[in-house]
Amino acid sequence: MIVKNIEKKEDNTVSFQVSCDAAEFEKAVNGAYLKAKKNIYIPGFRKGKAPRAIIEGMYGTEVFYQDAMDELAPAAFDFGAKEGELNIVGAPAVSDVNVTEEKGVDYTFTADLYPVVTLGQYKGLEAERPVREITDEDVNNELESARKRNARKVSADERPAQMGDIANIDFDGYLNGERFDGGKSEGYELELGSHSFVPGFEEQIVGMTVGEEKDLDITFPQEYTPELAGKAVVFKVKLNSLSYNELPELDDEFAGDNGFDTLDEYKADIRANIEKRFNEQADSAFRSEVVKKAIDNMTVTVPKSMIASKVEDILRNYAANFGLTDRSLSVEKLMEMMGVDENMLNQNIRPAAEYQVKNDLLLDAVVLEEKLEATAEEIEEFAKKMADNFGTTVDQLKSYFGEETLAEEVKKDKAGKLITDSAVAVAAAEEEKAEPKKTAKKAAKTEDGAEKPKRTRKKAEAKAEEEPKSETEAAAE
Repeated sequence: MIVKNIEKKEDNTVSFQVSCDAAEFEKAVNGAYLKAKKNIYIPGFRKGKAPRAIIEGMYGTEVFYQDAMDELAPAAFDFGAKEGELNIVGAPAVSDVNVTEEKGVDYTFTADLYPVVTLGQYKGLEAERPVREITDEDVNNELESARKRNARKVSADERPAQMGDIANIDFDGYLNGERFDGGKSEGYELELGSHSFVPGFEEQIVGMTVGEEKDLDITFPQEYTPELAGKAVVFKVKLNSLSYNELPELDDEFAGDNGFDTLDEYKADIRANIEKRFNEQADSAFRSEVVKKAIDNMTVTVPKSMIASKVEDILRNYAANFGLTDRSLSVEKLMEMMGVDENMLNQNIRPAAEYQVKNDLLLDAVVLEEKLEATAEEIEEFAKKMADNFGTTVDQLKSYFGEETLAEEVKKDKAGKLITDSAVAVAAAEEEKAEPKKTAKKAAKTEDGAEKPKRTRKKAEAKAEEEPKSETEAAAE
């Protein structure tokens, strides 16, 4: 084989030609014949026994050429990439292929090159790190949550329903005298005052007694689903039972039930845990901001194939959480099954994929710039940590990834720590968290399951926006 006409282009692509001589092509043609002959029947010969010359005489000398060219192409591409010292990413394309007069074959390949990164400032960067004082209100909120988790349900069947009660109800919704989809349920437990149903629904249950049946006149909000938005409907409701949650007293006994001698000790532990969580979140936010600045400071043209590959990784890794591990499923089919549309792909997943690719490129460039290495001890420690995280053994992890890949991940980890450890934290007060807007919820989510695709789509969106994982972490998941 001979490599010629290597042309590197400004868009980070390359084209090159590989010429295979007549002997190489003849070997591939004969291999194609040997593969195909078992399925070929020629009169006068048993099936699979016809000589090549006879088959070519009947169907033409070029009958096996296409199969031979397809078979030879990968070896030709690998040879060209190695001889040309081309660091190629993604799948190559054959832009042209011809059989020469000398009965050899010429290929023209095009492919994306691993991008060249020009680092900007990546050490000594400044970034905000949120700072917030843990207040008594924070501790009390956690205590209230603990009290609710330990609440005792008490029957209230002997009195009328009131706000705060848990009403067990049957309901059936009608629009213009006809039942509408998703508006029926039996034995549904509704906390009155939770505002989990459409406005006016819970308020009209207040005052009902157990066994009572009542028609509720409800008008759906304008921002509701199109088929019900602004429509007046009637819910036929029956109150089956009433109860309320009796919260335990905030005292030393309650603290004892949660593993502490006194309430003050319990509060101190809650405060420490809140502070730990906040600091972990603040550290994560600081690291993300520092890395983002380092990425913004570098110059690189990312090949589309790298982003497309990362988009697929994100989708397949998330789909695996739902048992969708069949690699034969196309990306388009996975998107359909998970309720991911093109808008979400373009607005959330693709930008996240591009960021993750740039994050990897940044770390690789810093590894080279700083001449970072991985010792055997560091590789062993990294492998042990990974094995513990994913419930496998070090030997299994090494067998799956190989020590070279693990070494590269150790070096990347060092690069990330170098960037963040050298950064300067600038104190920033945590912004006040806005109260979440209350949205009207469907009165029933029981029979049609229509909400499931939306939940899946939102989870996929959240998954895409997580901090980038290393390649070994993503694969291990």
